[in-house]
Amino acid sequence: MTTTVLWLGTLGSWLFIVTFVLDGWTRPGYRPVRHAVSALALGPRGWVQGANFIVCGAAITAGAVAVAGALGSVPLAVVIGVFGLSLVASGVFPMDPMRGYPPGTSEETPTEVSTAHKLHDYAGALVFFALPAAALIAAFVLPETGWKWYSALTAAAGTAGFLAFGHAWETDHPRSGLVQRATIVVGWVWLGLLFAHAADVSG
Repeated sequence: MTTTVLWLGTLGSWLFIVTFVLDGWTRPGYRPVRHAVSALALGPRGWVQGANFIVCGAAITAGAVAVAGALGSVPLAVVIGVFGLSLVASGVFPMDPMRGYPPGTSEETPTEVSTAHKLHDYAGALVFFALPAAALIAAFVLPETGWKWYSALTAAAGTAGFLAFGHAWETDHPRSGLVQRATIVVGWVWLGLLFAHAADVSG
C-alpha cells in the first residue's frame, strides 16, 4: 500500500504538468507565455485546471503521508503535505479574471480583488515556498550523494524561480507565464522523482 501511495504522488506531480501544458496550448485566447497557470481555472473550461489543482494536490498530499516512513523524515513529509494541500486550496479558491483572460477581460490588473483571489495568492505563496523548502530538507536527510546534490540544486532553482516569477507577475512582464512554467517544471519533476525514489526504497 505504501508503494502504491508513493506512486500516486509521482502521478499527481507529473499529471499536473501535462494537464496545464495541454490545456494551455489548446485554450482559445489563452497565452501560456504571459498568463499564469492559475488563469486556466477561469472561463468555460476552467473546471479542467480547477480539478487539476485539487486532484493532483490530493494525490501529492496522500503520497506525502508515506514519505515519512519510506525516507525516514517527518519534516520532509510535512512540508510536502503542506505543498499538496496548498495546491488543493489553489483550486478551491480561483484567481480573479485579469490581464486579458478570459477573452474580453481588461488587460489591466484590478486595484481591488476578491477574497477568493487573496486566498488563492496565499495558497500560491505556500506552494512556491514549500517545494524549495522540501528540496532543501531532502538535501540534508537523503543519504545518497546524487540525491543530495539534485535536491540542493532544485532548492536553489526553485527559490530563484519563485523570486523571478514574483517580480515578473508584479510588473506584468509579457513572459511571466513562461517564468512560472519553468519554475513549476523544475520543482514538480523533482518531486515526482522523489516519490518514485521513495517507492523504490520502500519496495
